[in-house]
Amino acid sequence: MSIQISAAFDSGNIRVIAVEGDRVDLEIVLDHESDFFQWFHFRVAGARGRTLTFRILNAGTSAYPFGWPGYKARWSADRESWRMTETDYAGGILSFTHHFQTDLTWFAYFAPYSMERHHDLVSRTTLAEGVTHRQLGETLDGQPIDCLTLGEGPKQVWLYARQHPGESMAEWWMEGALEFLTDEDNEVAQALRQKATFHCVPNMNPDGSRRGHLRTNAAGVNLNREWHTPTPERSPEVLAVRNAMDATGVDFAMDVHGDEAIPANFLAGFEGIPSWTDDLGAKFTEFGRRLAAHTPDFQTELGYDKAPPGRANLAMSTNQLAERFGAVSMTLEMPFKDHDANADPEFGWSPIRSKLLAHACLETLAGMIDTL
Repeated sequence: MSIQISAAFDSGNIRVIAVEGDRVDLEIVLDHESDFFQWFHFRVAGARGRTLTFRILNAGTSAYPFGWPGYKARWSADRESWRMTETDYAGGILSFTHHFQTDLTWFAYFAPYSMERHHDLVSRTTLAEGVTHRQLGETLDGQPIDCLTLGEGPKQVWLYARQHPGESMAEWWMEGALEFLTDEDNEVAQALRQKATFHCVPNMNPDGSRRGHLRTNAAGVNLNREWHTPTPERSPEVLAVRNAMDATGVDFAMDVHGDEAIPANFLAGFEGIPSWTDDLGAKFTEFGRRLAAHTPDFQTELGYDKAPPGRANLAMSTNQLAERFGAVSMTLEMPFKDHDANADPEFGWSPIRSKLLAHACLETLAGMIDTL
């Protein structure tokens, strides 16, 4: 029986180039109307008992080829547990070998978070005590932009994820955050809800998520470069969320992402905004310091370069919200690789660790909410 390879499903992405014996040559498909690509997600049927080597031939021209060294692809037989497999990158080709013990096996850049799971999360959370659901608008493909609001405190907190759809760890983080905030037995969560109102957008880019994109929406637009001038034609997702933020104001905001290259969890701030103050910057720095002290799955040594004074890119949400509202805003980056300071040799960075990091972030916020 010959093997069958498919990516014709929610968030699937791969193109079969050739199958020669036990070697399978593949390519990742570009985001629609875009040059971005790096996310892959496909299944293999009919290979039980065989050992196959997969080669992604266009890895060297992907969006972030510098992220491949040290990376390990994920595989699953049940779509629940996603383990790492030994992976090599040489000559612009990403390759990994797998011995198949089941009839059906799935491979992905990171553990996927499907739109069906998204709708389950939204529906389940909406039924929790004190939660209100709003549809802020529609995407270009006609999908809803969901927002979940809970809490009755005066501080306005916005949590939003997956502007870049291939960064699926971001919605695993959001699942953890929503479970934490709706836990009626969690005294920290209850105290937070008394002091703050939370507005949570679990998926900013449903179209890209369903289409199997790495970084863009249905129009091939990077949403995190649209926050200065979003439009209905290019970025209705950003326009809908930013309009809702204008209506509530923002005291604290976290934009949740994944990073291809850095093997660590870290924060990026808003250095370089025109209205920068040392007081506002100190609150961002203090949050990172406290989070690092709270969990071994966070650190402050590795991260992005900081923008020089007055040079922040206001098209990016973290900078825009700090400038627009005087908010303590930040981008949380999680790795496609692992958090090397507290590594897991079997699973690497994973869905459950993403969810637990959300708990740690909210516990840290609870200790600072009065200072915002």
